[in-house]
Amino acid sequence: MSQVGANSRIIQSSNVDVYHDEFDVVVCGFGGAGGSAAIEAAKCGAKVLLLERASDGGGSTALSSCEMYLGGSGGTSLQRACGFEDSTENMIAYLQACLEDKGDPAKIKLYAENSADHFEWVKSLGVTYKEAVHLGRIVVPDSNESLLFTGNERANPFLDYATAVPRGHVPSHEGDFGGKIFFAALKQAVTDQGVNISCDSRVLGLIIDDDKILGVSYKKDNNIVNVKVNNGVILTTGGFVMNEEMVKKYLPLQSQFAAPYGNPWDEGDGIQIGQAVGGNLINMDEAFFGVYFYPPESLTFGIFINKHGERFVNEDSYGARIGYYCSQQPEQEIYLLIQNEDFQQSIYMDKLPIIAVAETIDDLEKEAGFQPDTLTETVKKYNTFSKSKHDEQFRKHPDWLKEFKNPPFAIIDYSFKHQSSPLYSDKPGPLMFTLGGLETLPTGEVLDKSGNVIPKLYAAGRTSAGLPRSGKGYASGMSVGDATFFGRMAGISAAKNN
Repeated sequence: MSQVGANSRIIQSSNVDVYHDEFDVVVCGFGGAGGSAAIEAAKCGAKVLLLERASDGGGSTALSSCEMYLGGSGGTSLQRACGFEDSTENMIAYLQACLEDKGDPAKIKLYAENSADHFEWVKSLGVTYKEAVHLGRIVVPDSNESLLFTGNERANPFLDYATAVPRGHVPSHEGDFGGKIFFAALKQAVTDQGVNISCDSRVLGLIIDDDKILGVSYKKDNNIVNVKVNNGVILTTGGFVMNEEMVKKYLPLQSQFAAPYGNPWDEGDGIQIGQAVGGNLINMDEAFFGVYFYPPESLTFGIFINKHGERFVNEDSYGARIGYYCSQQPEQEIYLLIQNEDFQQSIYMDKLPIIAVAETIDDLEKEAGFQPDTLTETVKKYNTFSKSKHDEQFRKHPDWLKEFKNPPFAIIDYSFKHQSSPLYSDKPGPLMFTLGGLETLPTGEVLDKSGNVIPKLYAAGRTSAGLPRSGKGYASGMSVGDATFFGRMAGISAAKNN
Protein backbone atom coordinates (compact mmCIF):
# COMPACT_ATOMS: atom_id res chain seq x y z
CA MET A 1 0.00 0.00 0.00
CA SER A 2 1.49 3.32 -0.99
CA GLN A 3 1.91 6.30 1.28
CA VAL A 4 -0.10 9.45 0.92
CA GLY A 5 2.26 12.25 0.01
CA ALA A 6 3.40 14.56 2.79
CA ASN A 7 2.14 17.68 1.02
CA SER A 8 -1.40 16.30 0.92
CA ARG A 9 -1.35 16.12 4.72
CA ILE A 10 -1.21 19.90 4.95
CA ILE A 11 -4.24 22.00 4.10
CA GLN A 12 -3.61 25.72 3.83
CA SER A 13 -6.26 27.75 5.61
CA SER A 14 -6.67 29.87 2.49
CA ASN A 15 -8.13 26.79 0.80
CA VAL A 16 -10.73 26.19 3.51
CA ASP A 17 -14.05 27.77 2.65
CA VAL A 18 -15.94 26.88 5.80
CA TYR A 19 -15.40 25.36 9.24
CA HIS A 20 -18.17 23.01 10.25
CA ASP A 21 -17.47 23.08 14.00
CA GLU A 22 -14.98 24.14 16.63
CA PHE A 23 -13.31 22.14 19.41
CA ASP A 24 -10.68 22.66 22.06
CA VAL A 25 -9.04 19.29 21.43
CA VAL A 26 -9.28 16.91 18.48
CA VAL A 27 -8.04 13.35 19.03
CA CYS A 28 -7.26 11.38 15.87
CA GLY A 29 -7.66 7.65 16.46
CA PHE A 30 -9.90 5.83 18.95
CA GLY A 31 -7.78 3.03 20.38
CA GLY A 32 -6.31 2.76 23.86
CA ALA A 33 -4.21 5.91 23.48
CA GLY A 34 -6.93 8.01 21.85
CA GLY A 35 -9.66 6.97 24.26
CA SER A 36 -7.45 7.68 27.27
CA ALA A 37 -6.44 11.06 25.86
CA ALA A 38 -10.05 12.03 25.17
CA ILE A 39 -11.17 11.13 28.70
CA GLU A 40 -8.49 13.22 30.37
CA ALA A 41 -8.93 16.19 28.04
CA ALA A 42 -12.67 16.20 28.72
CA LYS A 43 -12.09 15.90 32.47
CA CYS A 44 -10.01 19.08 32.22
CA GLY A 45 -13.03 20.87 30.77
CA ALA A 46 -12.11 20.75 27.08
CA LYS A 47 -14.65 20.28 24.31
CA VAL A 48 -13.29 17.15 22.60
CA LEU A 49 -13.80 15.56 19.21
CA LEU A 50 -12.61 11.96 18.82
CA LEU A 51 -12.15 10.82 15.21
CA GLU A 52 -11.93 7.17 14.19
CA ARG A 53 -11.33 5.86 10.68
CA ALA A 54 -13.05 2.50 11.33
CA SER A 55 -16.75 2.01 12.00
CA ASP A 56 -16.07 1.63 15.71
CA GLY A 57 -13.21 2.27 18.10
CA GLY A 58 -10.82 -0.29 19.52
CA GLY A 59 -7.69 -0.26 17.41
CA SER A 60 -4.93 -2.67 18.28
CA THR A 61 -5.72 -2.35 21.99
CA ALA A 62 -9.04 -4.13 21.57
CA LEU A 63 -7.29 -6.91 19.61
CA SER A 64 -4.73 -7.45 22.35
CA SER A 65 -4.76 -9.46 25.56
CA CYS A 66 -4.59 -6.07 27.31
CA GLU A 67 -1.71 -6.94 29.55
CA MET A 68 -0.33 -3.74 31.05
CA TYR A 69 3.22 -3.57 32.34
CA LEU A 70 2.84 -1.81 35.70
CA GLY A 71 4.62 -1.52 39.03
CA GLY A 72 6.73 0.77 41.17
CA SER A 73 5.68 2.87 44.18
CA GLY A 74 6.00 -0.18 46.42
CA GLY A 75 3.82 -2.20 44.08
CA THR A 76 0.41 -1.86 42.49
CA SER A 77 -2.56 -2.89 44.60
CA LEU A 78 -2.60 -6.17 42.65
CA GLN A 79 1.09 -6.84 43.20
CA ARG A 80 0.78 -6.14 46.92
CA ALA A 81 -2.32 -8.32 47.23
CA CYS A 82 -0.32 -11.17 45.69
CA GLY A 83 2.58 -10.64 48.09
CA PHE A 84 5.01 -8.69 45.89
CA GLU A 85 6.81 -5.44 46.62
CA ASP A 86 8.11 -3.38 43.70
CA SER A 87 10.00 -0.16 44.30
CA THR A 88 10.09 2.58 41.71
CA GLU A 89 13.87 2.30 41.64
CA ASN A 90 13.65 -1.42 40.93
CA MET A 91 11.26 -0.87 38.04
CA ILE A 92 13.40 1.92 36.58
CA ALA A 93 16.51 -0.26 36.79
CA TYR A 94 14.77 -3.08 34.94
CA LEU A 95 13.36 -0.83 32.20
CA GLN A 96 16.70 0.87 31.67
CA ALA A 97 18.42 -2.52 31.33
CA CYS A 98 15.74 -3.73 28.90
CA LEU A 99 15.71 -0.71 26.63
CA GLU A 100 19.46 -0.02 26.80
CA ASP A 101 20.51 3.10 24.89
CA LYS A 102 17.19 3.32 23.05
CA GLY A 103 15.17 4.09 26.18
CA ASP A 104 13.95 7.59 27.01
CA PRO A 105 15.05 8.21 30.64
CA ALA A 106 12.37 10.85 31.22
CA LYS A 107 9.57 8.60 30.00
CA ILE A 108 10.89 5.64 31.96
CA LYS A 109 11.03 7.71 35.15
CA LEU A 110 7.57 9.26 34.76
CA TYR A 111 6.01 5.92 33.90
CA ALA A 112 7.64 4.04 36.77
CA GLU A 113 6.70 6.74 39.26
CA ASN A 114 3.06 6.77 38.22
CA SER A 115 2.14 3.37 36.80
CA ALA A 116 0.76 2.11 40.14
CA ASP A 117 -1.64 5.07 40.14
CA HIS A 118 -2.38 4.36 36.48
CA PHE A 119 -3.53 0.88 37.48
CA GLU A 120 -6.03 2.46 39.89
CA TRP A 121 -7.23 4.67 37.03
CA VAL A 122 -7.80 1.59 34.87
CA LYS A 123 -9.74 -0.08 37.69
CA SER A 124 -11.81 3.08 38.11
CA LEU A 125 -13.13 2.51 34.59
CA GLY A 126 -14.71 -0.72 35.82
CA VAL A 127 -12.06 -3.19 34.61
CA THR A 128 -11.78 -6.08 37.08
CA TYR A 129 -8.67 -7.99 38.14
CA LYS A 130 -8.38 -11.19 40.13
CA GLU A 131 -5.92 -11.00 43.02
CA ALA A 132 -4.00 -14.11 41.99
CA VAL A 133 -0.64 -14.66 40.30
CA HIS A 134 0.45 -17.10 37.59
CA LEU A 135 4.12 -17.94 38.15
CA GLY A 136 4.72 -20.26 35.20
CA ARG A 137 6.23 -19.46 31.81
CA ILE A 138 3.17 -18.33 29.92
CA VAL A 139 2.34 -15.74 27.27
CA VAL A 140 -1.34 -15.27 28.04
CA PRO A 141 -2.92 -16.90 31.12
CA ASP A 142 -4.99 -19.94 30.25
CA SER A 143 -6.92 -19.37 33.47
CA ASN A 144 -8.10 -16.18 35.16
CA GLU A 145 -5.13 -15.04 37.26
CA SER A 146 -4.46 -11.35 36.66
CA LEU A 147 -0.76 -11.04 37.58
CA LEU A 148 2.05 -12.72 35.67
CA PHE A 149 5.64 -12.42 34.47
CA THR A 150 5.58 -11.01 30.94
CA GLY A 151 9.22 -10.22 30.21
CA ASN A 152 12.79 -11.17 31.08
CA GLU A 153 12.51 -10.40 34.79
CA ARG A 154 13.73 -13.88 35.82
CA ALA A 155 16.43 -14.18 33.14
CA ASN A 156 20.02 -13.01 32.91
CA PRO A 157 21.47 -10.46 32.48
CA PHE A 158 18.49 -8.62 33.97
CA LEU A 159 18.83 -10.29 37.35
CA ASP A 160 22.09 -8.33 37.66
CA TYR A 161 20.14 -5.07 37.62
CA ALA A 162 16.77 -5.64 39.28
CA THR A 163 14.86 -7.96 41.56
CA ALA A 164 12.43 -10.15 39.60
CA VAL A 165 8.84 -9.01 40.12
CA PRO A 166 5.79 -9.90 37.99
CA ARG A 167 4.40 -6.75 36.34
CA GLY A 168 1.95 -8.07 33.77
CA HIS A 169 -1.57 -6.98 34.75
CA VAL A 170 -4.36 -8.58 32.70
CA PRO A 171 -8.14 -8.27 33.17
CA SER A 172 -9.62 -11.29 34.91
CA HIS A 173 -11.09 -13.72 32.40
CA GLU A 174 -10.59 -17.14 30.90
CA GLY A 175 -9.59 -16.83 27.27
CA ASP A 176 -7.61 -14.30 25.28
CA PHE A 177 -9.95 -11.32 25.04
CA GLY A 178 -8.75 -8.89 27.70
CA GLY A 179 -8.58 -6.10 25.12
CA LYS A 180 -12.30 -6.32 24.47
CA ILE A 181 -13.03 -6.14 28.20
CA PHE A 182 -10.82 -3.11 28.67
CA PHE A 183 -11.98 -1.27 25.59
CA ALA A 184 -15.65 -1.69 26.45
CA ALA A 185 -14.96 0.04 29.77
CA LEU A 186 -12.83 2.71 28.10
CA LYS A 187 -15.50 3.45 25.51
CA GLN A 188 -18.15 3.81 28.19
CA ALA A 189 -15.95 6.29 30.06
CA VAL A 190 -15.38 8.29 26.86
CA THR A 191 -19.14 8.47 26.33
CA ASP A 192 -19.78 9.39 29.97
CA GLN A 193 -17.37 12.32 29.67
CA GLY A 194 -19.43 13.78 26.83
CA VAL A 195 -16.76 13.36 24.17
CA ASN A 196 -18.00 13.82 20.61
CA ILE A 197 -17.22 10.58 18.74
CA SER A 198 -17.16 10.44 14.95
CA CYS A 199 -16.44 7.03 13.39
CA ASP A 200 -15.97 6.27 9.69
CA SER A 201 -13.95 9.49 9.70
CA ARG A 202 -10.52 9.44 8.09
CA VAL A 203 -8.26 12.31 9.03
CA LEU A 204 -6.87 13.88 5.87
CA GLY A 205 -4.51 16.40 7.42
CA LEU A 206 -3.96 19.52 9.47
CA ILE A 207 -5.21 22.94 8.52
CA ILE A 208 -2.42 25.45 8.94
CA ASP A 209 -1.74 29.12 8.41
CA ASP A 210 1.80 30.42 8.45
CA ASP A 211 2.96 27.14 10.08
CA LYS A 212 0.36 27.44 12.84
CA ILE A 213 -2.13 24.63 13.34
CA LEU A 214 -5.66 25.95 13.07
CA GLY A 215 -7.71 22.81 12.62
CA VAL A 216 -8.24 19.31 11.24
CA SER A 217 -9.74 18.16 7.97
CA TYR A 218 -11.35 14.73 7.71
CA LYS A 219 -13.54 12.77 5.36
CA LYS A 220 -16.88 11.31 6.47
CA ASP A 221 -19.74 9.96 4.34
CA ASN A 222 -17.77 11.03 1.27
CA ASN A 223 -17.79 14.65 2.48
CA ILE A 224 -14.87 16.79 3.58
CA VAL A 225 -15.35 18.17 7.10
CA ASN A 226 -13.18 20.95 8.51
CA VAL A 227 -13.07 21.78 12.21
CA LYS A 228 -11.23 24.49 14.13
CA VAL A 229 -8.99 23.47 17.01
CA ASN A 230 -8.27 25.90 19.84
CA ASN A 231 -5.87 23.99 22.10
CA GLY A 232 -4.40 21.00 20.35
CA VAL A 233 -4.50 17.99 18.05
CA ILE A 234 -3.53 14.57 19.46
CA LEU A 235 -2.36 11.94 16.96
CA THR A 236 -3.16 8.41 18.17
CA THR A 237 -3.72 6.52 14.91
CA GLY A 238 -1.47 3.56 15.68
CA GLY A 239 1.74 2.41 14.02
CA PHE A 240 2.65 1.75 10.40
CA VAL A 241 2.90 -2.03 10.20
CA MET A 242 0.10 -2.28 7.61
CA ASN A 243 1.84 0.18 5.29
CA GLU A 244 4.07 -2.02 3.13
CA GLU A 245 5.98 0.88 1.64
CA MET A 246 6.88 2.31 5.05
CA VAL A 247 7.80 -1.12 6.44
CA LYS A 248 10.14 -1.80 3.52
CA LYS A 249 11.71 1.63 3.94
CA TYR A 250 12.24 1.63 7.69
CA LEU A 251 12.37 -2.10 8.48
CA PRO A 252 14.08 -3.71 5.48
CA LEU A 253 15.36 -6.73 7.41
CA GLN A 254 12.13 -7.45 9.25
CA SER A 255 10.03 -7.00 6.12
CA GLN A 256 11.72 -10.07 4.65
CA PHE A 257 10.37 -12.48 7.24
CA ALA A 258 7.80 -10.93 9.61
CA ALA A 259 4.02 -10.91 9.25
CA PRO A 260 2.16 -7.70 10.19
CA TYR A 261 0.16 -7.70 13.40
CA GLY A 262 -2.27 -4.94 14.27
CA ASN A 263 -5.54 -3.51 13.13
CA PRO A 264 -6.10 -2.87 9.40
CA TRP A 265 -5.69 0.90 9.82
CA ASP A 266 -2.13 0.79 11.19
CA GLU A 267 -1.01 2.54 8.01
CA GLY A 268 1.07 5.33 9.51
CA ASP A 269 -1.46 8.13 8.94
CA GLY A 270 -0.65 9.96 12.17
CA ILE A 271 3.08 9.56 11.68
CA GLN A 272 2.82 11.02 8.16
CA ILE A 273 0.67 13.91 9.36
CA GLY A 274 3.11 14.75 12.14
CA GLN A 275 6.08 14.49 9.80
CA ALA A 276 4.38 16.79 7.30
CA VAL A 277 4.37 19.64 9.81
CA GLY A 278 7.98 19.05 10.86
CA GLY A 279 7.69 16.29 13.45
CA ASN A 280 10.85 14.29 14.03
CA LEU A 281 10.71 10.53 13.48
CA ILE A 282 12.83 8.30 15.73
CA ASN A 283 13.30 4.58 16.42
CA MET A 284 11.73 3.70 13.07
CA ASP A 285 14.04 0.71 12.62
CA GLU A 286 12.71 -1.11 15.69
CA ALA A 287 9.85 -3.59 15.78
CA PHE A 288 8.44 -6.27 18.03
CA PHE A 289 8.32 -9.86 16.88
CA GLY A 290 8.42 -12.93 19.06
CA VAL A 291 9.20 -16.62 18.90
CA TYR A 292 6.87 -18.14 21.46
CA PHE A 293 7.92 -21.74 21.88
CA TYR A 294 6.28 -21.98 25.32
CA PRO A 295 3.95 -23.11 26.82
CA PRO A 296 4.56 -25.86 27.65
CA GLU A 297 7.35 -24.46 29.78
CA SER A 298 9.19 -27.82 29.68
CA LEU A 299 10.47 -26.86 26.23
CA THR A 300 12.68 -24.32 28.01
CA PHE A 301 14.92 -27.26 28.97
CA GLY A 302 15.81 -27.49 25.28
CA ILE A 303 18.42 -25.40 23.48
CA PHE A 304 18.10 -23.18 20.43
CA ILE A 305 20.72 -23.63 17.72
CA ASN A 306 21.37 -22.04 14.35
CA LYS A 307 22.27 -23.72 11.04
CA HIS A 308 25.84 -24.18 12.29
CA GLY A 309 24.69 -26.06 15.37
CA GLU A 310 25.60 -23.14 17.67
CA ARG A 311 23.61 -21.76 20.59
CA PHE A 312 22.88 -18.03 20.48
CA VAL A 313 20.62 -17.11 23.44
CA ASN A 314 19.64 -18.16 26.94
CA GLU A 315 16.47 -20.13 26.32
CA ASP A 316 14.69 -18.94 29.47
CA SER A 317 14.33 -15.48 27.87
CA TYR A 318 10.98 -13.97 26.94
CA GLY A 319 9.65 -14.73 23.44
CA ALA A 320 10.42 -11.27 22.05
CA ARG A 321 14.06 -11.50 23.11
CA ILE A 322 14.27 -14.99 21.65
CA GLY A 323 12.74 -13.61 18.44
CA TYR A 324 15.27 -10.82 18.21
CA TYR A 325 18.23 -13.17 18.48
CA CYS A 326 16.61 -15.63 16.08
CA SER A 327 16.38 -12.82 13.53
CA GLN A 328 20.13 -12.26 13.78
CA GLN A 329 21.02 -15.83 12.80
CA PRO A 330 22.05 -16.74 9.23
CA GLU A 331 18.95 -16.92 7.02
CA GLN A 332 16.85 -17.09 10.20
CA GLU A 333 17.38 -20.86 10.27
CA ILE A 334 16.54 -21.85 13.84
CA TYR A 335 16.22 -25.24 15.50
CA LEU A 336 15.24 -26.46 18.95
CA LEU A 337 16.96 -29.51 20.38
CA ILE A 338 14.80 -31.31 22.92
CA GLN A 339 14.84 -34.68 24.67
CA ASN A 340 11.82 -36.91 24.84
CA GLU A 341 10.91 -36.36 28.50
CA ASP A 342 10.56 -32.60 27.95
CA PHE A 343 8.80 -32.65 24.61
CA GLN A 344 5.22 -31.55 24.22
CA GLN A 345 3.86 -29.80 21.17
CA SER A 346 3.72 -26.05 21.71
CA ILE A 347 0.28 -24.54 21.40
CA TYR A 348 1.82 -21.64 19.46
CA MET A 349 3.90 -23.72 17.07
CA ASP A 350 1.83 -26.86 16.63
CA LYS A 351 2.69 -27.40 12.96
CA LEU A 352 6.46 -27.03 12.95
CA PRO A 353 8.31 -30.00 11.45
CA ILE A 354 10.40 -32.40 13.49
CA ILE A 355 13.32 -32.91 11.12
CA ALA A 356 15.26 -35.57 13.00
CA VAL A 357 14.90 -38.07 15.85
CA ALA A 358 17.75 -40.26 17.12
CA GLU A 359 18.98 -42.25 20.11
CA THR A 360 22.33 -40.42 20.24
CA ILE A 361 23.44 -36.85 19.61
CA ASP A 362 25.99 -38.14 17.07
CA ASP A 363 23.26 -39.81 15.05
CA LEU A 364 21.01 -36.77 15.44
CA GLU A 365 23.73 -34.52 14.05
CA LYS A 366 24.05 -36.73 10.96
CA GLU A 367 20.33 -37.23 10.42
CA ALA A 368 19.56 -33.50 10.74
CA GLY A 369 22.34 -32.63 8.28
CA PHE A 370 24.63 -30.60 10.54
CA GLN A 371 28.35 -30.50 9.84
CA PRO A 372 30.39 -33.04 11.82
CA ASP A 373 31.41 -32.00 15.34
CA THR A 374 29.08 -29.00 15.45
CA LEU A 375 25.92 -30.06 17.26
CA THR A 376 27.82 -32.72 19.19
CA GLU A 377 30.33 -30.16 20.52
CA THR A 378 27.54 -27.75 21.45
CA VAL A 379 25.72 -30.44 23.43
CA LYS A 380 28.93 -31.62 25.09
CA LYS A 381 29.64 -28.10 26.29
CA TYR A 382 26.01 -27.57 27.37
CA ASN A 383 25.99 -30.82 29.37
CA THR A 384 29.08 -29.61 31.23
CA PHE A 385 27.25 -26.39 32.09
CA SER A 386 24.21 -28.35 33.22
CA LYS A 387 26.23 -30.57 35.55
CA SER A 388 27.79 -27.54 37.24
CA LYS A 389 24.52 -25.58 37.16
CA HIS A 390 26.38 -22.68 35.56
CA ASP A 391 25.83 -21.73 31.93
CA GLU A 392 29.14 -20.02 31.15
CA GLN A 393 28.03 -19.13 27.63
CA PHE A 394 24.62 -17.45 28.01
CA ARG A 395 23.84 -17.65 31.74
CA LYS A 396 20.62 -19.58 31.40
CA HIS A 397 19.08 -19.83 34.86
CA PRO A 398 20.12 -22.99 36.75
CA ASP A 399 16.46 -23.96 37.15
CA TRP A 400 16.31 -24.59 33.38
CA LEU A 401 19.63 -26.40 32.94
CA LYS A 402 19.33 -30.13 32.28
CA GLU A 403 21.71 -32.59 30.67
CA PHE A 404 20.81 -34.23 27.38
CA LYS A 405 21.08 -37.85 28.50
CA ASN A 406 17.62 -39.39 28.12
CA PRO A 407 16.94 -40.37 24.48
CA PRO A 408 15.34 -40.18 22.08
CA PHE A 409 16.42 -36.67 21.08
CA ALA A 410 14.69 -34.53 18.48
CA ILE A 411 15.34 -31.43 16.36
CA ILE A 412 12.35 -29.16 15.74
CA ASP A 413 12.60 -26.64 12.90
CA TYR A 414 11.71 -23.17 14.18
CA SER A 415 13.07 -21.43 11.07
CA PHE A 416 11.06 -18.37 10.19
CA LYS A 417 10.11 -19.85 6.82
CA HIS A 418 7.99 -22.43 8.65
CA GLN A 419 6.24 -20.05 11.02
CA SER A 420 2.97 -18.58 9.84
CA SER A 421 0.61 -16.05 11.29
CA PRO A 422 -2.92 -17.20 12.13
CA LEU A 423 -4.12 -13.85 10.82
CA TYR A 424 -1.97 -13.66 7.68
CA SER A 425 -1.44 -17.26 6.62
CA ASP A 426 -0.08 -16.22 3.24
CA LYS A 427 3.06 -14.74 4.81
CA PRO A 428 5.49 -16.82 6.88
CA GLY A 429 7.35 -15.51 9.87
CA PRO A 430 6.68 -14.23 13.38
CA LEU A 431 4.10 -11.53 14.05
CA MET A 432 5.41 -7.96 14.03
CA PHE A 433 4.31 -4.49 15.07
CA THR A 434 6.30 -1.27 14.91
CA LEU A 435 8.00 0.62 17.76
CA GLY A 436 9.00 3.86 16.04
CA GLY A 437 7.18 7.11 15.41
CA LEU A 438 7.05 10.77 16.30
CA GLU A 439 9.43 12.03 18.96
CA THR A 440 7.47 13.41 21.91
CA LEU A 441 7.99 14.74 25.39
CA PRO A 442 6.64 12.57 28.23
CA THR A 443 3.74 15.03 28.37
CA GLY A 444 2.86 14.34 24.73
CA GLU A 445 4.14 17.36 22.82
CA VAL A 446 5.58 16.47 19.40
CA LEU A 447 9.14 17.69 18.78
CA ASP A 448 10.72 18.86 15.55
CA LYS A 449 14.19 17.86 14.33
CA SER A 450 15.77 20.61 16.42
CA GLY A 451 14.11 19.37 19.59
CA ASN A 452 11.60 22.20 19.72
CA VAL A 453 7.93 21.70 20.56
CA ILE A 454 5.54 22.01 17.62
CA PRO A 455 2.74 24.19 19.03
CA LYS A 456 -0.64 22.47 19.44
CA LEU A 457 0.56 19.05 18.26
CA TYR A 458 0.63 15.93 20.47
CA ALA A 459 0.98 12.20 19.93
CA ALA A 460 0.77 8.95 21.90
CA GLY A 461 0.61 5.19 21.43
CA ARG A 462 2.36 3.62 18.47
CA THR A 463 2.11 6.90 16.52
CA SER A 464 4.90 8.05 18.82
CA ALA A 465 8.14 6.46 19.95
CA GLY A 466 6.87 5.73 23.43
CA LEU A 467 8.16 3.64 26.32
CA PRO A 468 8.91 0.35 24.48
CA ARG A 469 11.65 0.92 21.93
CA SER A 470 13.36 -2.44 21.64
CA GLY A 471 12.09 -5.82 20.58
CA LYS A 472 15.12 -7.34 22.29
CA GLY A 473 14.02 -5.90 25.64
CA TYR A 474 10.27 -5.89 25.11
CA ALA A 475 7.83 -7.24 27.71
CA SER A 476 4.15 -7.91 27.04
CA GLY A 477 2.08 -5.07 28.40
CA MET A 478 4.55 -2.34 27.57
CA SER A 479 2.50 -1.17 24.58
CA VAL A 480 -0.96 -0.99 26.14
CA GLY A 481 0.47 0.38 29.37
CA ASP A 482 2.42 2.99 27.42
CA ALA A 483 -0.44 3.92 25.09
CA THR A 484 -3.00 4.45 27.84
CA PHE A 485 -0.66 6.20 30.27
CA PHE A 486 0.99 8.57 27.81
CA GLY A 487 -2.35 9.03 26.04
CA ARG A 488 -3.63 10.42 29.32
CA MET A 489 -0.60 12.71 29.61
CA ALA A 490 -1.19 14.04 26.08
CA GLY A 491 -4.87 14.64 26.82
CA ILE A 492 -4.11 16.67 29.93
CA SER A 493 -1.40 18.69 28.18
CA ALA A 494 -3.55 19.51 25.17
CA ALA A 495 -6.55 20.54 27.28
CA LYS A 496 -4.43 22.89 29.37
CA ASN A 497 -2.71 24.48 26.35
CA ASN A 498 -4.46 27.84 26.15
